[in-house]
Amino acid sequence: MTNEAAFPFIMAVAGLLLTPALEWLICRQLPRLGGLPSPKVRITTATVTSLLFGLLALRFGFSPELPAFLLLALLGVQLSRIDFALHLLPNALIVLLLGGGLLLLAASAALAPGWLELFRALAGGAILFAGYLILGLLSPGSIGMGDVKLAAPLGLYLGYLGWEQVLFGGLLGFVVGGVLTVLMLRLRRAEKPTETAHGPAMIIASLGVALVMN
Repeated sequence: MTNEAAFPFIMAVAGLLLTPALEWLICRQLPRLGGLPSPKVRITTATVTSLLFGLLALRFGFSPELPAFLLLALLGVQLSRIDFALHLLPNALIVLLLGGGLLLLAASAALAPGWLELFRALAGGAILFAGYLILGLLSPGSIGMGDVKLAAPLGLYLGYLGWEQVLFGGLLGFVVGGVLTVLMLRLRRAEKPTETAHGPAMIIASLGVALVMN
């Protein structure tokens, strides 16, 4: 196996190993979330993160922006897990995603160089945050403040890739959210309907756009 062919596999293994370490840190630093998830959930999050790491390595290769998008996958899976279970997007993880993403994308811009991409990333984060803030104020029942805050780092990543990615990533989040709502209603049809977390849909849409759109 050549080094180029082995790289995605190595990244997939890294995602598999980093997931339990991050979940342990979250458990220690954010005890209000209720401790470690069940073994079934931990296996699922490790598998999904590993798959995303491998796909992102295939998409970006050995490039300066890859570490930033690996961080998005690593934290995105954990934010999705927490939001699904608790309908909560912890500020600490959103700040880590925003600050870490900005730092890594700035490093990528310096190495590439790609300062235009970095400025576009900042604008994308501001635009998506403002859009979600307006929606959250107009319809607080459907968009929570956690979703509004999450829009900033997701817009940052999408903006780094391009304006089309910001547009499609923002819109696709609502499409994925609708699909997840229908699935949850079908799975829980014997139970009382509950609110569906929107954060996972936003993250799925952003990662999907990052993987598919060049």
